[in-house]
Amino acid sequence: MRTEEKLNMTMLCDFYELTMGNGYFQNGYKDRITYFDVFFRRVPDGGGFAIAAGLEQLIDYIENLHFSEEDIAYLRGRNLFSEEFLQYLADFHFTGDIYAVPEGTPVFPREPLVVVRAPAIEAQLIETFTLLTINHQSLIATKANRVVRAAQGRTVLEFGSRRAQGADAAIVGARAAYIGGCNGTACTISDQLYGVPAGGTMAHAWVQMFDTEYEAFKTYCEIYPTNATLLVDTYNTLRSGVPNAIRAFNEVLKPLGIKKCGIRLDSGDIAYLSQQARKMLDEAGWEGCQISASNSLDEYLIRDLMMQNAKIDMFGVGERLITARSESVFGGVYKLVAVEDKEGNIQPKIKVSENVEKITIPHFKKVYRFFGNDTGKAIADYITLHDETVDDSHDLEIFDPHATWKKKVVYDFNAQELLVPIFKNGKRVYDCPTLQEVQKYCHEQVDKLWDEVKRFDNPHSYYVDLSDKLWNIQNDLLHGND
Repeated sequence: MRTEEKLNMTMLCDFYELTMGNGYFQNGYKDRITYFDVFFRRVPDGGGFAIAAGLEQLIDYIENLHFSEEDIAYLRGRNLFSEEFLQYLADFHFTGDIYAVPEGTPVFPREPLVVVRAPAIEAQLIETFTLLTINHQSLIATKANRVVRAAQGRTVLEFGSRRAQGADAAIVGARAAYIGGCNGTACTISDQLYGVPAGGTMAHAWVQMFDTEYEAFKTYCEIYPTNATLLVDTYNTLRSGVPNAIRAFNEVLKPLGIKKCGIRLDSGDIAYLSQQARKMLDEAGWEGCQISASNSLDEYLIRDLMMQNAKIDMFGVGERLITARSESVFGGVYKLVAVEDKEGNIQPKIKVSENVEKITIPHFKKVYRFFGNDTGKAIADYITLHDETVDDSHDLEIFDPHATWKKKVVYDFNAQELLVPIFKNGKRVYDCPTLQEVQKYCHEQVDKLWDEVKRFDNPHSYYVDLSDKLWNIQNDLLHGND
């Protein structure tokens, strides 16, 4: 049974969301419309961009929001909440609006990935789960995309379930890795639930179970002749592993006319071993035999293997992908940016900090992405007020919101809105694409970024600028809080 079916995810919230909700209720703010943004401040691993993911799980969560009798009884037992508030929770459901960038979209710091417009209590109660699902899956999708780009077209499989930080991290982590570009996973349940192609062959225990390595390989080929990938490093890769694999291929697969097969390297000097194994396989007439590699790989090790001319066709990447080991937190935040007064007028709100990067961008906003008509490449992102439109039939001057003297004229471009409606008045208005469609979309959108933005080290800083109106509102609020 899935974890979500055992637990009511509505209760997966920080306790302060409940105490604040009770406070809003008691203070008459229950129905006050608020606006919250989900955004992040820094790209993991010092990269040039991140990949948005986790929206489908957020949608499922919103549609199933409710407090059970057991939940209400627990809260009543804390002796902190008014009975009126508990009765409100007993009939609780989401009635607001949500906008989000589609999964698989390359995204940049400070721009909203999710916008929530809802009554104060509703908006506050969904904060933790919203951040949890967007933060985790965006982190893994971003890491996976880096790994896949390092592999330069070679197949990449996610192998990290046993090292993931919990069951849910393994299951939806494989989903996020697929969005980022991985071809499949070792996690069976992720295939069953989400359609992430699962695969696998053998571990070292299979080879050790038999009296000889050759017997283990021969038996496996006999049982799985169309899926024979043999793990050749249990004893000695070049002296026994590869020769025994060739022998098994010759005796079992060759008479059947089967040419599809593979070997896997899981230890040692993979660059050297793959080169020698490729030579041995080719000399034996198994030019089509694929060589796969695993063993604590990440984008940097894969990049180095490629630079060393390693003869690898497929990479299995485990712990350093599923845990995003080099950068274990995405860092998305959920901040109040506006409220509505009794007449429905939007009042912008700002968080001010001595740490400049923590100053928020106020108001209900839209995000545009500008693409050059001549290249199809992304030029800049442009954050505007919700009621502003961009006329891309004319040149537009944009400027750096932190260094306003840095200006750029954008010309011959088309402007596309990134945020799309997900919920309106509590009802879902968005049809989730298939996971395969999300992966394809991600690949297409990453391809629209300039190579300078995709560098692993010292990437070009992509432009994320504010409209004049939005910058003036932020500036006025900053000065008003002096």
